[in-house]
Amino acid sequence: MSATPETADLEMIQRVIPHRYPFLLVDKLRDIKYCESATGIKNVTFNEPHFQGHFPGAPIMPGVTIIEALAQTAAVMVGVSLELQDKGMLVYFMGMDGVKFRRKVVPGDVLELKVTVTRGKPGGKVWKFRGEASVEGEMAAEAEFTAMMDLGTAT
Repeated sequence: MSATPETADLEMIQRVIPHRYPFLLVDKLRDIKYCESATGIKNVTFNEPHFQGHFPGAPIMPGVTIIEALAQTAAVMVGVSLELQDKGMLVYFMGMDGVKFRRKVVPGDVLELKVTVTRGKPGGKVWKFRGEASVEGEMAAEAEFTAMMDLGTAT
């Protein structure tokens, strides 16, 4: 095992998870700690398709997409930690608990996505995380979530 990179750019993210436009919801990761924690960054822009209908004249990022962005951050952190780039890893939500939304996220915001592993280990399929999304230091959303890492094609 080599040292875990502390950051992941968009190219690395796309090598770890299969998500693409319009459902790739994290632009980069920083502060990656091996199988422990990371911070994702999502630059929220008016060009995203969900803003056409949520809501016309008052665009607000849907809460479920904020939680998905947290989950994508967690998946990339695990994938980078375990060197799963180009391995075809898929990640599936199994549960969400304690989900709370605290403020609106709107175009122009920079969403900071902090995730921490609460249960999981290298080689394990089921992982639990705690996530907090914030804008300029103000909490926008928080959740605990469980995911299954499907390494079906990973070797």
